[in-house]
Amino acid sequence: MLFSSNIFLYILLPLTLALTALCPKRWGNSILLAISLFFYAWGESGYVVVMLACIALNYVFGLLLGRVKDERAAGWVIALAIAANVALLGYYKYFNFLMGNLNALLEWLGVAPLEFTPAHLPLGISFFTFRILTYVIGVYFGEFPAQRNPLRLALFTSFFPVLIAGPIVRYGDMAAELEKRSVDLELFAGGVRRFIIGLGKKVLIANTLGVCADEIFAIPAHGLTAGLAWTGAVCYTLQIYFDFSGYSDMAIGMGHMFGFHFLENFNYPYISRSITEFWRRWHISLSSWFRDYVFMPLQMAWRERMMRGTIAAVMVTFLLTGVWHGANWTFVLWGVCHGALIAAERLTGLEKKRGWGERIGALRHVYALVAITAGWVLFRSESLAQAGAMLGAMAGLGRGDGIEFNTALYLNAKVAAALAAGVVFSMPLLPWLRAAVDERRAKAAPDDPLAALLLRGYEAAGVAAHALIFLACAMCLAAGTHNPFIYFRF
Repeated sequence: MLFSSNIFLYILLPLTLALTALCPKRWGNSILLAISLFFYAWGESGYVVVMLACIALNYVFGLLLGRVKDERAAGWVIALAIAANVALLGYYKYFNFLMGNLNALLEWLGVAPLEFTPAHLPLGISFFTFRILTYVIGVYFGEFPAQRNPLRLALFTSFFPVLIAGPIVRYGDMAAELEKRSVDLELFAGGVRRFIIGLGKKVLIANTLGVCADEIFAIPAHGLTAGLAWTGAVCYTLQIYFDFSGYSDMAIGMGHMFGFHFLENFNYPYISRSITEFWRRWHISLSSWFRDYVFMPLQMAWRERMMRGTIAAVMVTFLLTGVWHGANWTFVLWGVCHGALIAAERLTGLEKKRGWGERIGALRHVYALVAITAGWVLFRSESLAQAGAMLGAMAGLGRGDGIEFNTALYLNAKVAAALAAGVVFSMPLLPWLRAAVDERRAKAAPDDPLAALLLRGYEAAGVAAHALIFLACAMCLAAGTHNPFIYFRF
């Protein structure tokens, strides 16, 4: 079930809000858990048992870690817990990929390929396995006690706003509110506003640009021109940001409606001046997860190798980041390329805010945008051959004549408007505007009518803008113009 679907917007979400508001507070977690399991079963009815098994297994691991006092025994338990979760994710996500490559190798060697039953990839498995790992690892390190109430652990793992595509909320950030939380009018209203902004990002910008990107990426290699390739790449670059950040906005907004506070997942990544900065701003919950649970342990283990150990830790971390995103060589290469760029920035000092990196100014931003966009071509492509064709065309090596496939056929007025909106709102213009209003208000005298009028005008404009965004989204959804979130397939 999609957040941007009529059945969710007009039936499931209002019903859930009504139930949690009208029923006794002690029933709150049970209601949210039941709705979350229903939400997941709607799209993965046959695999909800996989998630429940994952929850049960980690509940047992948590209890064992809470009781075991011997450090060596605890080490074996956490190793087994991590191995079990990785094995679960590995089977469902990578079995088909590994068997496909093995059969390709066997065929090359002249050996008959192996027969196998393909594994189905359950929705959200990459997210809920990483999320529950923060629980068992946290219990192991004594960050919080083991959860003895299985319903609370089940709600943490399956909570529907963050179940399918994150953010990857850590148990420690949610533990207190699983036991006690409250919702006031200000928090609820802020959650509604945040949800509407995310819905607008998805429906009005990402979906529009997604149609253009899909059509251009489907063009055969012999029909690509530089203009077409760049148009498709830029459309996808903006599509994936507004699609995924829109989902995160809706998830965070719904969290507020139910009394949960989730950390931000995006911080205007396209204003970055290096790939290092980009990963501090993009999918923050994932990048911080890999930083804390992969990069930092590797760096500590290889600290005697100095810079070589750091670079090796970077490369391993981003190799795994690429693999986490999907079972395809395009994702592997995408992760390796980002790791190599970050390693190069560390070696050259390009990521630093001082020195020669700062002196080249805007060129750093141009470099980052070009590298990010080229990386998204790898990310979006179905194969390395398709990625090579697109990147070659972007470099001016396209074989198209611009007649059969012309940029004007895809870059219509609607797409152009979505592109313009995407460029504008990928910059922090609204936070700058709000800061300017707050600064003007702070400097004004308490009885300054102009300052009061400015604030009321800003707030009224905000209410009108949110109402118009929701109305426009409702009109688009009524016409059936929604499509799945990109990160649903990860």
